[in-house]
Amino acid sequence: MRKDITVTAETRSGRGKNEARRLRATGSAPGVLYGVSDTSVPVAVNPKEIGRILSSKTGHNTIFNLAVAGGETTPVMVVDWQSDPVKNHLLHVDLKRIDLNERISVKIPVHTTGEPSGVKLQGGLHELITREVEIECLPDEIPEEFTVDVSELMIGQSIRASALPMTGSMKLVSTPEAVISHVVAMKAEVVETPAAAEGAAPAAPAEPEVIKKGKKEEEGAAPEEKEKKKK
Repeated sequence: MRKDITVTAETRSGRGKNEARRLRATGSAPGVLYGVSDTSVPVAVNPKEIGRILSSKTGHNTIFNLAVAGGETTPVMVVDWQSDPVKNHLLHVDLKRIDLNERISVKIPVHTTGEPSGVKLQGGLHELITREVEIECLPDEIPEEFTVDVSELMIGQSIRASALPMTGSMKLVSTPEAVISHVVAMKAEVVETPAAAEGAAPAAPAEPEVIKKGKKEEEGAAPEEKEKKKK
């Protein structure tokens, strides 16, 4: 979805790990601007501004303006980024120029609303199977999300991707038969009854090892007893 947001950027001449560390030390994050034309421009951006866009409701599907100092101002999207796994600081970002007159492919989150009748009346279990679908549309018509009403679902019924409303220039890319949400019966837990446990034949106890050793010792002592009697 297109937002009225402008992020400023500076061009950078250096590349490599040392240059990236220097930029981060000054509070900037390295990035690359590409797409539409063949021109790729290394840039430095404010990581906090990009972070706010990524954490917004539209996330990486947000189309915003990038104003490069001394150069172009163009609509862009975040197509890839790297963050520090511990501090969660933005380490690098890839920005793609967007032609507002050409369809693009995006993934849209799917949410459900309502409590299924199959849960309330039949004791079933509601499951959300597919959490996002891929569509194609014009940049200005990217939806924030799809919301489906599951209140009428009974056990054994489902909602598929083909039921999602495609308006304007939207076209479903994901498999139409993909299950978005369904209600299934709860699995019965098998519990062993006391009667079944009593009817089981007890296992024959193993002969203790000490008994076997004792027998051998007794058998070994017999010749000594005979020798004493001879004397």
